[in-house]
Amino acid sequence: MNQSKWITLVKTSNPYQLNLIKGKLLKNKIHAVIINKIDSSYLSFGEAELKVLASDFEKAHEILNNVEK
Repeated sequence: MNQSKWITLVKTSNPYQLNLIKGKLLKNKIHAVIINKIDSSYLSFGEAELKVLASDFEKAHEILNNVEK
């Protein structure tokens, strides 16, 4: 069984921003998942996380830095 480790790349209270970043990562063949921990009753509570495989973390971090510029 493959025990791939997922690492949090970004945490934010803005899940729309994470979807944009996820799309950029997918275009670069990096698998990413969004874990939404935002309370659906009170949208100001909680955060969403964008996770990537540990093996892709460095490349994903580099792509993220280029997106933010």
